[in-house]
This record gives sequence, structure tokens and C-alpha cells, in this order.
Amino acid sequence: MGTWDIGHFDNDTAADFSGSLDDAAEADRPGILRETLLRVARTEEYLDSDEAAEAVAAAALVAAQCPGGEPVTTAYGPDEPIPALPPELRGLAVSALDRTLREPSELLELWDESGSGPAWRADVLRLRDVLVAGGDAPGAGGESALG
Repeated sequence: MGTWDIGHFDNDTAADFSGSLDDAAEADRPGILRETLLRVARTEEYLDSDEAAEAVAAAALVAAQCPGGEPVTTAYGPDEPIPALPPELRGLAVSALDRTLREPSELLELWDESGSGPAWRADVLRLRDVLVAGGDAPGAGGESALG
């Protein structure tokens, strides 16, 4: 795992994902985020670390548009703007984060092996809290957006 810090974009996979968003037409970016989150949320078998890292980055972009969300200002995030995202992506982002934090998850295992697992997990849970507080997310009276 090519990582340099615990931030949501502080790894090669998330940085590459940001580049793919920049390369896509602006109108296609919400769909890319949705498909990335959906792929992870629906994974029942072993979750690959690259897919999980992309989902965490996608969830950070969704959370950035929530009340209380932090803007993505890192140089490793997308350079091009993310258009207004539909609120139902919040629930899907929560589901993807929940899946990332549940075994079997390679990303979870790698962070736990690194010794930085608790700090990384706390950052992901803070992101999840923003998404839930933003509404339309499981735990906030909304339904899961897996469909």
C-alpha cells in the first residue's frame, strides 16, 4: 500500500482515483462516485484494498458537500470541481464505509498491521458521522441507497 499518511487521499490509489475524476466529464463525476461506493457497499466477500481506498476517497468527496463536512483541499484530491451531489449518495457512502471497516477487508487489515489502524479508523468514523448527520444515511432516519 503506497501511503504517506492516514488522510483519505494520502495513498496512491486515492490519488489515482482523483486523477480519473479529473479526466472525466463533470457531468459523469457523480455517477463515478456512485459506482465506486456501490461496488464496495455490495461486496460480501474479501474487499480489496484498492477498491476500499477509492470508496473512502469517494465518501470524503460526498461528505465535503454535507453540513459540517470538510472541503477536500489536499493536493492529492481532485483538481476539477465535483458538481452538487444527490443527497442519497450520503447513505451509500455510509454503507461503503461500514463495509470497509468490516472484515474481511484488506484495507482494514493493512492499517491494523501498520500500527496506525486506530487513528485511521477514527478518521473514517468522523467522516461517517458527517455523512449520517447530513441526513439520508442509515442511522439518520434514511434508508440504505444500495438499490
